[in-house]
Amino acid sequence: IAAPSFGRFIWLLTANPVMPLVTIGAVLFFVVSVFGYYGSNNKGVEFFTESEPEQAIVYVRARGNLSLTQKDGLVREVEEIVLRHPGVMNAFAFAGDGGLSTNTGGAEPPLDTIGQIQLEIVPWEDRRDQPELDGDIVIAELTEATGAIPGIRTEILSANMGPASAKPVHLRLMGDNWEELKAATQMVRDRFDETRGLTLVEDTLPLPGIDWQIDVDVEKAGRYGANVATVGAMVQLITQGLELDTMPVETSDEEIPIRVRLPEEDRVLSTLDTLKVRTAQGLVPLSNFITRTPVEKLAQIKRVDQRRYFDVKAAVATGLMTEGTDPRTGAATQVPMTAPERVAHLTQWLETSPLPASVSYEWTGDQEDQEESATFLMTAFSAALALMFIILLAQFNSFYNSVLVLLAVVLSTAGVLIGMLVMDQAFSIIMTGTGIVALAGIVVNNNIVLIDTYQEYSAYMPRIEAIIRTAEDRIRPVFLTTITTMAGLAPMMFGLSLDFWGGGYSIDSPTALWWKQLATAVVFGLGIATMLTLVFTPTMLALRVWLSTYLLWISRGLAKLSLGRSSRAARDWALSRSARRTRQAEILWPLEDEAAGVESTSKVAPEEEHAPASSAPTLVQEEEEPKPRYPDPFAKPLNAAE
Repeated sequence: IAAPSFGRFIWLLTANPVMPLVTIGAVLFFVVSVFGYYGSNNKGVEFFTESEPEQAIVYVRARGNLSLTQKDGLVREVEEIVLRHPGVMNAFAFAGDGGLSTNTGGAEPPLDTIGQIQLEIVPWEDRRDQPELDGDIVIAELTEATGAIPGIRTEILSANMGPASAKPVHLRLMGDNWEELKAATQMVRDRFDETRGLTLVEDTLPLPGIDWQIDVDVEKAGRYGANVATVGAMVQLITQGLELDTMPVETSDEEIPIRVRLPEEDRVLSTLDTLKVRTAQGLVPLSNFITRTPVEKLAQIKRVDQRRYFDVKAAVATGLMTEGTDPRTGAATQVPMTAPERVAHLTQWLETSPLPASVSYEWTGDQEDQEESATFLMTAFSAALALMFIILLAQFNSFYNSVLVLLAVVLSTAGVLIGMLVMDQAFSIIMTGTGIVALAGIVVNNNIVLIDTYQEYSAYMPRIEAIIRTAEDRIRPVFLTTITTMAGLAPMMFGLSLDFWGGGYSIDSPTALWWKQLATAVVFGLGIATMLTLVFTPTMLALRVWLSTYLLWISRGLAKLSLGRSSRAARDWALSRSARRTRQAEILWPLEDEAAGVESTSKVAPEEEHAPASSAPTLVQEEEEPKPRYPDPFAKPLNAAE
């Protein structure tokens, strides 16, 4: 863009009191329209960037009193299916409870898990030309193949490459009434099962099973001379054994316990009926003062803030759409089905108070992390703006100019939303939010350059002229810095990865997908903000120049409206308008000095009449002062009185 052409354009926008208002209104209308359109046509909100999985975890689930050998056999069947798939590079499997806490998905495994297989998919670089080995396709095929094994259920979760839990829809129910809490958890579990789009639903209710509760009649035991400690020691002989001592071993750094137990054939529950305890009165059968009762298995008790709780968790199917509402018109529209959308859908049901009064709920997992991250980013964003405002105020010594610089951040946010729409991306709390915070420190540079130059020029030239010359002189550096920044981030925005050592390139690799949303936010936000800033900032500066004119208009209008047409103020205003519209011939009277000079030069001395032509008097032309490049709208023409 040629600087003089841009200067003439800015002159059209700032040299009269009407165009600044029109321009500012157009920019604000554009920004509000972008926010409104994005609200009804966005791709949803996600916590972290979703990329193709490179690792996954297979949970093998089964219920029943299975031995370790039986668990290992079932896990081995699943492992053989996993290793036969061409998209799996290697796998690590184990059966039993050991190692189940090493979950790279960020959440606890299901309670009925009997084994786990951690697999690694073939690296993306080795399968870029084989779309059938895509990570999502591999997981879908393994889920279908392992689902055919009878007696077990399998659950395959991709290992997230970011700060996300295994299942994003995570509801926690808390209460003090045990029975009501279990009933509420089962009701919520049924609601999750009925909700469209939720998959891999699980809860942390105790697994079906029984425990044997042994009650000691203390009064009867006292009559026989037995005590509870003696009875407990005898029961341990049947169960886990009575610990006598510990001993060191060469193969371990820790000592192992030495336990004494009954022979294996006697380690059954019916032995309690024949087992006898030694007392002062001799051997007494335990059955004389103990009773055993089957009770529901409790497994474990978890508390948060001293209240018991259960969790209900689920994943969200991808690629589904659901009915939504346009926030602007209220009409029904199709929106993508995401975890936040499903959470909002279930929250509407929970707000109808279906739970008992003693049970409360809260969303945890991804929803909790998302809220914490959003709060942190908003705090960081506000702190950054506050620090920038303090620095700008100290440098410019003007509240108006300091606030005007920070308005570029609002314009850049509109550009970010345009980028999300153009690139068909969801709004990521982590990556897009970080891009907006980083963008706030970049886009203000253009405004700083413009306003600093304007303050320098306005010190020795009319303010409108200073605005126009500022736009002419600073358009080139502003465009150069913006274009170079956008060009540098463009490959990242399109997912282009260059191999400088081995040569070649790749597009949309898993690593490149992490940065697409951040780069898109910076590129579009900086580009749109720069285009709007070059128009918005000069008009905002001109708005302050024309402020006295606006106040005069307002005062005259109020006077006319409040005092009526017959008032003196209204009549004066009408006469001044008529005088401005009347065209009359202008009479320019010469000044007295100029008239005297003309008269004296008309008389020529006699000796000069016959002087030779070469001796004619010479005229000295005075240098004119440099005229401003653009007419000053506040300059007034000289009249006859002047």
